Amino acid sequence: MIMTFHHTYPVQLRFSDVDQLGHVNNSVYFSLYDLAKTAYLSAVLGEGMNYRHSSLVIANINANFFVPVFFTDQIAVETATIHLGHKSFTLLQRAVCAVTGEVKCECRTVMVAYDVEAQQSFALPGEWREALARFEKCTVEELEAGR
Repeated sequence: MIMTFHHTYPVQLRFSDVDQLGHVNNSVYFSLYDLAKTAYLSAVLGEGMNYRHSSLVIANINANFFVPVFFTDQIAVETATIHLGHKSFTLLQRAVCAVTGEVKCECRTVMVAYDVEAQQSFALPGEWREALARFEKCTVEELEAGR
């Protein structure tokens, strides 16, 4: 199945992102993914999240590095929700060359709904679930089944 990404976020590489081998250090990718993740959640949930009371925390994150990114590369991060659980959802993100579309790295992140005051996870609100499905142009049931 071909994955469709409805959110793309161009990122600017900094000179300090490059390591001694001349390519972007693997630890930098997670910062790039965080930038795109924040933009994605803002686009999807907008005003639907009050970060003083509820938040999203990372429960698991995994990256696969395919080919190096160099300082002169034009990179964009694509983000999509690929699975919806009761208290969590899984994001798939890809760092791609904005010119060629070549996938440089791929990352899967499990995000958990977290009550800041109670210090515990909680069920994803229906409006969040609907917003994620609407943004991904599918149904809640399709996201629950995984894409």
